[in-house]
Amino acid sequence: MSKDNYDELARDIVDHVGGEENVAGLRHCVTRLRFNLKDENKADTDYLKNREGIVTVMKSAGQYQVVIGEQVAEVYEAIVNQTSIGGDTAASESSDGEDENDDRNVLDRFIDFISGVFQPFLMALAATGMIKGLVALLGTVGVDPESGLYQVLNFAGDGFFQFLPVMVAITAARKLKMNEFTALAITVAFLHPEINNLMTGDVMYTLFSGTAFESPIYSTFIGIPIIMPPNGYYSAIIPILVSVWLGSVVEKWVKNIIPGVVRSFLTPFFTVMIVFVISLIVIGPITTWASTLVGEFFLAVQGFSPLLFGALLAVAWQLLVIFGLHWGIVPIMFILLAEQGYETIGPAMVSSTFGVLGVVIALLIKSNSKKIRDVALPGAISLVFGVSEPTIYGLMLPMKRSFLYALIGNAVGGAYIGTMSVVGYRTGGLGVFSIFNSINPSGDLDMNFWNIIIGFALCTVVGFALQMAFPVPTQEDDESKGSTTNTKNTDKGLASKEELQESAKEVIVASPIQGQLVRMTEVNDEVFSSEALGKGVAVKPEVGEVRAPSNGVISTLFPTGHAVGMTTDEGVEVLIHIGLDTVELEGKYYEVFVEQEQRVNAGDLLVKFDKGGVESENYDTITPIVITNSGDFQTIDITEDTQIEPGDYLLTAIR
Repeated sequence: MSKDNYDELARDIVDHVGGEENVAGLRHCVTRLRFNLKDENKADTDYLKNREGIVTVMKSAGQYQVVIGEQVAEVYEAIVNQTSIGGDTAASESSDGEDENDDRNVLDRFIDFISGVFQPFLMALAATGMIKGLVALLGTVGVDPESGLYQVLNFAGDGFFQFLPVMVAITAARKLKMNEFTALAITVAFLHPEINNLMTGDVMYTLFSGTAFESPIYSTFIGIPIIMPPNGYYSAIIPILVSVWLGSVVEKWVKNIIPGVVRSFLTPFFTVMIVFVISLIVIGPITTWASTLVGEFFLAVQGFSPLLFGALLAVAWQLLVIFGLHWGIVPIMFILLAEQGYETIGPAMVSSTFGVLGVVIALLIKSNSKKIRDVALPGAISLVFGVSEPTIYGLMLPMKRSFLYALIGNAVGGAYIGTMSVVGYRTGGLGVFSIFNSINPSGDLDMNFWNIIIGFALCTVVGFALQMAFPVPTQEDDESKGSTTNTKNTDKGLASKEELQESAKEVIVASPIQGQLVRMTEVNDEVFSSEALGKGVAVKPEVGEVRAPSNGVISTLFPTGHAVGMTTDEGVEVLIHIGLDTVELEGKYYEVFVEQEQRVNAGDLLVKFDKGGVESENYDTITPIVITNSGDFQTIDITEDTQIEPGDYLLTAIR
């Protein structure tokens, strides 16, 4: 994809999220742009969902997430280069970093804050974690730990984790709109090489003896005991997050009371002095104890049922990733590592991509559809390296049964990992590289290492076997014709709409209505069941709303509202007949929201109807969806799902 295409997509995205003035913040993660919008109602979600180059749009945790896929960094860069939008732009936020008009709930704010802290350095974290895993592997094959090779690579991999509080301080300060260097001054004080001297010498007395919070006191600050964690604050996360938050509050307060002529140096002077003292004496101990309790809680849950613990983590993780809610769990991994030197969340969490991988491999083997293969092949490669979003949005969500098979595979592999008490000794690498995380610090390939491989294999094999055992939607594929699909889920290029229409051989039509799928041959109407009007499928509606199944033009509109026809941009003529013989109602119970020849986008509301009212008049509300120009296509393939919602994959018209 060329730079011009990235620029075009970037401009289009900004325009359709309400314009630059509607963006309060923007970041990106592995696959998605994460906007904080001032008014989400100004965003044209339907347009963005159906725009080539965009996988889908999610609204979660107070964020407006535009899923791009592997090219998200290039699109993000194009947005930043063309606009004044940058990471965590906050044009309308107050000086302390809090949006005065932010009406999100506490959970949404927390997840947004945590994701904003970790996302900027996530890839560097993964890279250095992989280096640490490589160092562990070198020890396994006999490389001398005293050798220059071992030590240099160890420094490269371990340094980021030793000074992780510094990275957290920088991103947290940006998120909270605090001076970054003031935040760093507070943080590096925790990491001073001689701070552990506060725990040397004779014990003056012991606080909380006999409890989990037992704390020997070696030093005091003007008579106040100084409580230090046994291993100091290297790699600590929570104390730094809370300290930087306090720093942002104190910094604002100091700015307001210090005269402008001396504000530039007295603000950091008082902020650092006040915040570090409070943090060392109060915040540090309290957050350390809280971290201890979190660790004990997860150990207790795992002790109650290791099998259930692993299975739930492996299943839940992919579901959390869809909505971006997994960031709420990430800090717990760091807490466990700091408290115990190992953690039990990562192994089951990372296994969740392998159930999906097994299903995707089976789809590559079983399916002849180019539509599926175009998503599955690059998706399988991404899954090997731990990135699942392109496959989840492109295949798993449209093919719900396949997603279920993947989750079952994850449950089996996760249960094994939990039962075997597999742990990670470090964080970093994703996918296959996460195996390195389970090599113990001595470098021995013990059963912990082999068990995580077995767990990953179980996820993959079970997902693969289930998908191989059950059918997938028939998608005939004529490679000799070079058939392609023009849907957002399978064409990641940025070709023009005219080019796509000219080359399209397979056309996807989404469901316009929510309900139970019924084969056309089962419809109690000879005209429809005989497919005299054309091939298609019917839906027994559960909600009285009909929405546009694609972008196109309203070509047929009955005044009674009981039927509407449209011609899609790809030339598919779709007739949606709401109920049988309902023309006799003469418009009663129907409300039309479009006009003849009106252009509509996929998802636009076409007709509302009172389902209960129609049925009270003894009319069947079953809704045939017919391709009236079926003769223009070689095959009309129907989804195998039995429950359908607006926007779900319904059928494919193959030329």
